[in-house]
Amino acid sequence: MRETTRQAIEDAAIRVFARHGFAASSIRHIANEAGLSVGSIYRHYAGKEALFDKLLQQAALGLESASRALSGTGDPLATVRGFTRDFLTDLATDHGAAEFYLVINHGFLSDTPAGTAARLAADQRSLWDTFAGLIRRGQAAGQFAPGDPEQLTAFYFAMLSGMATMRPVIRDALTDPGVDVVLRLLTGKGQP
Repeated sequence: MRETTRQAIEDAAIRVFARHGFAASSIRHIANEAGLSVGSIYRHYAGKEALFDKLLQQAALGLESASRALSGTGDPLATVRGFTRDFLTDLATDHGAAEFYLVINHGFLSDTPAGTAARLAADQRSLWDTFAGLIRRGQAAGQFAPGDPEQLTAFYFAMLSGMATMRPVIRDALTDPGVDVVLRLLTGKGQP
């Protein structure tokens, strides 16, 4: 019961923080969204900042996990294809995934609690460095188009970020481009 309530609070907080950002959100907003009393939230979290920090800790773990998944020695194109497929599937089937992505972006921008932006930036940098290394390996194998691996990485993640940002806004009207369309940026081919 306690874990179910905690999960309901976190799910509601993701929706509220995604819509309003950290500064404009309140414990009352989160309680209303979760269908709980304000006191229930305070039984689990010391306040809005502690709840936001908990979500950003989960985000940091997700970035670390993604970095580990991309750092293997397997086929670079297959690895990127699987990562892209999983991201697009999460985006299409779970509106909470896009909202959580927006919460992460608020963490980068708000630096609340202090140090959050630097912590997330370090985890994001690690993920991007790992991805750029994967691009380099794929280029050496002739799987990816020539070009600066860091630039290709930045463009790839900008595309994913744009889709995640638009999902809560236009919901199901956002057309899933499919893995092949996303990968054209990296492969330079019509059908990777």
